[in-house]
Amino acid sequence: MGPLFLEKGLNRPLFDSKIQAGFPSPTDDEVGDSLNLLELLVPHPNSTFYVRVVGDSMQGAGIFSGDILIVDRSSKPVERSIVVAVVNKEFTVKRLVYENGIPTLVPENSSYPTIRLQGEEELEIWGVVTYVLHKP
Repeated sequence: MGPLFLEKGLNRPLFDSKIQAGFPSPTDDEVGDSLNLLELLVPHPNSTFYVRVVGDSMQGAGIFSGDILIVDRSSKPVERSIVVAVVNKEFTVKRLVYENGIPTLVPENSSYPTIRLQGEEELEIWGVVTYVLHKP
């Protein structure tokens, strides 16, 4: 079922109208192009994986426990990317920053420490978080 779904995609109408998040406005209900959610969310299917978040270290970035991350292993992480990383054989999701050229993993919750690599610690970036799925 998974590969079949990937081949078919998920095309649905994309309304030309914009939705106001402030004051309401009249709608015109015009349907424009279709939007393929799979193509939008997973542009590189062979290098993309999904992972469910446990914990609250990234809540300041809008990532909450129970959310599903879409992670692209082919994307090159840049300064301030949110990444899935392996630190000393344990997975974590954090913001990647460089301090004096040294990769550092920063949580988005002040209750958690910044991970600064020291000595024999190992860091592997598994992929860049490209989208976060959560229910309102």
